[in-house]
Amino acid sequence: MDHGRGLWTLSPLLVFFLLYVAVSVAAGDFYKLPVTVAFLAAAVWACVVCRPRKLSKRIDRFSTGAGHKNILLMVWIFILAGAFAQSAKYIGAVEATVQLTLAVLPPGMMLAGVFAAACLISLSIGTSVGTIVALMPVAVGMAESGAVALPLMAGCVIGGAFFGDNLSFISDTTVAATRTQGCRMRDKFRANFAIVAPAALAVLALYVALGSGAGQGAPVGEIAWGRALPYLLVLGTALAGMHVAAVLLLGLAATGLTALGGAGLSLSGWAAAVGAGITGMGELIIVTLLAGGMLELIRYNGGLSYLVQHLTAHIRSRRGAELCIALMAVFANLCTANNTVAIVSVGAPARRIAERYGVSPARSAGLLDTFSCMVQGLTPYGAQLLMGSALAGLNALQIIPCLYYPMVMGMTAVGFILVSPKRA
Repeated sequence: MDHGRGLWTLSPLLVFFLLYVAVSVAAGDFYKLPVTVAFLAAAVWACVVCRPRKLSKRIDRFSTGAGHKNILLMVWIFILAGAFAQSAKYIGAVEATVQLTLAVLPPGMMLAGVFAAACLISLSIGTSVGTIVALMPVAVGMAESGAVALPLMAGCVIGGAFFGDNLSFISDTTVAATRTQGCRMRDKFRANFAIVAPAALAVLALYVALGSGAGQGAPVGEIAWGRALPYLLVLGTALAGMHVAAVLLLGLAATGLTALGGAGLSLSGWAAAVGAGITGMGELIIVTLLAGGMLELIRYNGGLSYLVQHLTAHIRSRRGAELCIALMAVFANLCTANNTVAIVSVGAPARRIAERYGVSPARSAGLLDTFSCMVQGLTPYGAQLLMGSALAGLNALQIIPCLYYPMVMGMTAVGFILVSPKRA
């Protein structure tokens, strides 16, 4: 591979980050530059510098990435999530569920309770996006009722969502990691649990400390069980393992039925709320399509292969091999914005490295899964942060400093590599 060319194909990512930071700093507000502007510039740059030679072919390749089945599935989920969130708000489902939650949680345990709930839900359903969709609106309502900073509460949900995404037996990242590394799921779970359990416990203790004064004066009113039912239905079907799109459709139908029979509600008002929810996801959908096309051009032009080749050229020991596997997962995730795709992309070279330097399959699978989830949790153009920020009404960069679990998980994973026994 032409090394200069390989490095050059990664330049759209650099354009995105530099433009976002430069314009935000110049504007005096790091959080208000529409991310669509930065992504549009990076996508255009990718179409200019990447191959094929003909512009029409580059646009075709860009469109192939934007129209990938995973991208279009996310668009469907964004549309349904926006419709459900707004319709649930219209009928009072979110407020009723918030009152129910505040009545159950002990004072001062709001942050820790939400984080633990996100961990449990994600472990049960195996998807971080589904967890965020199910839990974020209620968490936002709790933050407003309990005088908790909204970015901090959003960080609880998104961070906890990655606990199960990383560990669950039915998570697509677990399936991808075990299959590419040739190990059993239970072995990977044990190796992975040793990495993430200390991180989760440390973050839970942190949330207990941070939330010691939160929610003490939060008002708990009468619980409107009828209006809470659509949201409880969504949480229950999500925990039962139903596909997130089906969960959202069922929840949307339930809010419509509640609007038909609810005092002070109307079907026309419900329909207007559904339309407003879909429209509110417009920027998120545009960013997803632009990111999908740009990252496909980077992949097609060998940007990811260039990174893998350079990382594997400097391995000298088993510990170096483990660090290399971790870095491969990190860079692959930055180039794909999808932790499952990242694991599949570097799974084969990671397995060869593991076999050559005596890294067990379970350990290499755990490293791939942990580091890809860690980076996905901190990537501002990843589906989880885009979805979470849209539902919370925030910019993704406002939430990132509050994503304690992905940060601590990354630190414990690095420590696991540096100090753990050779054959662990």
